[in-house]
Amino acid sequence: MAGIGFELRRILQRDTLSSLLSAYAYAGIIGSGPWVLSILGVLAVGLLSATAQGPGPTVTQFQVTVTYLIVASLILTGPLQLSFTRFCADRLFEHRREWVLRNFHAVMLLVTWLSGSVGLVLAILLFERESATFRLTSVAGLVLLSNIWIATIFLSGMKRYRTIVGLYAGGYGVSVAAAFALRGFGLEGLMAGFVTGQALLLAGAIALMLREFPAERFVSFEFFDRTYHFRSLMWAGLVYNLAVWADKLMFWYWPPTSEAVIGPLRASMIYDLPIFLAYLAIIPGMAVFLVRIETDFAECYEAFYDAVREGGSLPEIVHLRDSMVVAARNGILEIIKIQAIACLLVFCVGDMILRWLNFSPYYLAPLYVMVVAASLQVVVLGVLNLFFYLDRRRAALAVCIVFLVLNVALTALSLALGPPFYGYGFALAALVAAVVGLLRLDQVFADLEYDTFMRQSG
Repeated sequence: MAGIGFELRRILQRDTLSSLLSAYAYAGIIGSGPWVLSILGVLAVGLLSATAQGPGPTVTQFQVTVTYLIVASLILTGPLQLSFTRFCADRLFEHRREWVLRNFHAVMLLVTWLSGSVGLVLAILLFERESATFRLTSVAGLVLLSNIWIATIFLSGMKRYRTIVGLYAGGYGVSVAAAFALRGFGLEGLMAGFVTGQALLLAGAIALMLREFPAERFVSFEFFDRTYHFRSLMWAGLVYNLAVWADKLMFWYWPPTSEAVIGPLRASMIYDLPIFLAYLAIIPGMAVFLVRIETDFAECYEAFYDAVREGGSLPEIVHLRDSMVVAARNGILEIIKIQAIACLLVFCVGDMILRWLNFSPYYLAPLYVMVVAASLQVVVLGVLNLFFYLDRRRAALAVCIVFLVLNVALTALSLALGPPFYGYGFALAALVAAVVGLLRLDQVFADLEYDTFMRQSG
């Protein structure tokens, strides 16, 4: 999200209550808009189809299939997300804009080949009873979603945040309309409509890139040179995505908590609804995360390294380091405060929400646990973002590994202990990962001047 701070600072410069509210609303839309639109789009397809045809297995099969496509595409592209972001940022800093688009094409070739190959193998081996049309649209969906994540990263590097939200709104709007129009063809029609919208979303993103970036060559592969990418970032991207989805996958494939939906795909009614509502509750935290980290901390960060590069005095550098520590501390504390408020609101109105959605009150206890867990995940994300700013890639990877290992181990324990403990594994894993990250971050800040000058001298 580097660069969003410029727009947020411009809004906040007006120094009014309306400008403050505008900045938080803007950050909330930018930070959460794409995935919220994705969720709402899939839900809208199911709701409209169920309204027109009546409830049935087709809608559930469609929603579960798309969910698995999203999970698979995020994990497959995980090793490329952070590393390609860093590659683009470094090349733009070096004023090598012509490298960016041609390497994006190379990454797209790899992503298309990888996701297409994996999708075809799985479709052939695991979905023997499903129609050829369903299998083809599923593979196409996996390829499109995988490329869309990379394109979204690319557009973020261009600071086209409003455009990203607009593309997602348009793409998922087309998906909803096309799926509704093709609902008469059953599951295959819904999948074809979804794929149509995703294809238009990706086409729009590629058109913007071609217009924005010069490219004398269509494709080149500098990104795959070891001197231009960081393995620690690749591992961090993969491990983080695995950590986020580990507990969901375990609940999906633990027989007592799940049921078969289509082919080998399973869902967990007892876990999926609470975690879905919990993730909607982190939108305020994501807004605070962007406003504070990408304005206050980013300004102090830039001032500190400008002083280092331009030969500032030691007292000045120490003062700027302290300012950066205060900005980081305040940013994390504000995330915790706003998410604590969000949790309290869910505790107060959670039963009303479940009644409105016509769901059993038995979901209430898991919902309380999940909203705390999701809030802690925002804290982990904030800590990781600070590590990436400070170029402490191994520290970020260590936090991701802690998150993954504990999420798997503690979720397995919660499954063995039974329903009263569901969700606690994810919550405790996020809590420990956040604490470990904060302790390591404190150490990084304490040694920042020494490490900065020793790295430069080396």
